[in-house]
Amino acid sequence: MSTATATATASAPAAIAPLRQDAGVIGLVGLAHMISHFSQLLLAPLFPWLKADLNASYTELGFLMTVFFVVSCSVQAASGFLVDRMGPRPILFGGLALVGLAAFGFALSPNYWAMAACSVLAGIGNGVFHPVDYTLLNRKVSAPRLGHAYSFHGITGSLGWALAPALLVPLAIAFGWRTALAGAGTLAYGVLFVLWLNRRRLTLPAATVPAPARAGAHPAEGSFDFLRIPAVWMCFFFFFFYAVVLSVIQAFAPEAARQLHGVPVALAGMCLTVYMVCSAGGMVLGGFLAADPKRCEKVVAAGFGVAALIALSIGFGPVPALAVPALFGAMGFASGIAAPSRDLLVKRSSPENATGRVYGVVYSGLDIGQALSPLLFGTLMDHHQYQGVWLGLVVFQSILIASAFNVRRVRRTVLAPA
Repeated sequence: MSTATATATASAPAAIAPLRQDAGVIGLVGLAHMISHFSQLLLAPLFPWLKADLNASYTELGFLMTVFFVVSCSVQAASGFLVDRMGPRPILFGGLALVGLAAFGFALSPNYWAMAACSVLAGIGNGVFHPVDYTLLNRKVSAPRLGHAYSFHGITGSLGWALAPALLVPLAIAFGWRTALAGAGTLAYGVLFVLWLNRRRLTLPAATVPAPARAGAHPAEGSFDFLRIPAVWMCFFFFFFYAVVLSVIQAFAPEAARQLHGVPVALAGMCLTVYMVCSAGGMVLGGFLAADPKRCEKVVAAGFGVAALIALSIGFGPVPALAVPALFGAMGFASGIAAPSRDLLVKRSSPENATGRVYGVVYSGLDIGQALSPLLFGTLMDHHQYQGVWLGLVVFQSILIASAFNVRRVRRTVLAPA
């Protein structure tokens, strides 16, 4: 491949593959992505049980989540290099195996520090999924179907978040938290078994798996030169801000809305579920809109713009308590519409031979944002600044709009194989 700089092109199949072939890849990748999001909520739904049995505070239990995301961030950036060198399939299988092992480790942990060690293991497993998933989708799915592939990928992630409490809490009530976590481990290994049975669908053609430079080759650029591409860093910061928005909605927005508008506790508890379900619906529509790459920035801006206006109305408007869950749903739908086009922004910024590395670095911004966001917004909640929480959410949603258009303005380059 030429080492001269040029406009990066999408690494898509030259011809449209049969629908069944593309659907198989999309389905398997989505199944793995569901387990990634499921693993992020292995512990949080079980905090009431863990607090009593481990004699730990909520701060200490929250630290287990911080450990998870810090490790996941570090691994996500590094795993992209492994994906580009070894191909995505072995990295994916390793990640799923580690997530399952961590779940069984949680179930057998005798004390808090054993749980912390398992959080490290779970973070390592979770850190591989985005570089793997997007490498497989970008390399194996036909270009006209990529928008739908990104849409389905986002939907399965939301389903993974929804599945964790739906599975773990009933098991914990019926059999205890250790059995619940053992069930989570069984699920992870069950998915690994399904993917192993269909492993041929997850193999890249030999020519598309970049290999180390052969003897006598003198590549002009190295493995880290993709970091000089401004669009990569614009995408990184875009996903950092996106993670802040998502973290606020998941952790603080329902309670802040409850305090502002007198929403009943049961109704406030529905807000996040409504948001996630409607977000998944928005992703379906967003998949069609992402079919035209030329308008992806406009779709992102429109989606987050509407979401920001809704957030502003919740934070500062005279909203009836019964209307709050519906507004959460509308905000989720608008954000979901933007999601497939958001992923397309990264694809357009990725040199075709550095897909894993780019997605590893870019999506590490998600973990960093989710690790840092509670420090700011948790302080606002502690000081009863509930309107401040919603104002901060609007500010970060607005930053997302500007970031999307900035990605388009920067020049991309093509790298030599690493």
